[in-house]
Amino acid sequence: MSRSVDYYLSKGFDRKAAEYFSAGRKQISSVSANDDFTLTILFDSGERRLLDVKVALSGGNTANILTSKNAFKRVYLDDNRCISWDIDPNVDSSVVWENKIDLCPDSCYIDSVPVSEK
Repeated sequence: MSRSVDYYLSKGFDRKAAEYFSAGRKQISSVSANDDFTLTILFDSGERRLLDVKVALSGGNTANILTSKNAFKRVYLDDNRCISWDIDPNVDSSVVWENKIDLCPDSCYIDSVPVSEK
């Protein structure tokens, strides 16, 4: 059942999130890492968006492992279509769940900007 923007606003969502959820959740079809620590994300709607993750990487948390370009470029989509990185590429994250950093598709869409086609 689709709900209105006003419904989500009444539940405490900010306008951007309310508009996203009222339009229907999106799934990620593909992701690629760029040299400037941004991600180009293709959604199932066909929309291509750019997500800047530099701020998240500067927080002094587990994501600090991704501050090298080589580690950052190991990005992949996991079985749940979440953007993911293995902290240690030699460990299977499907067995050792603490080995993975992942980003929710909803927040990836909400926090990203459309990429204009040239």
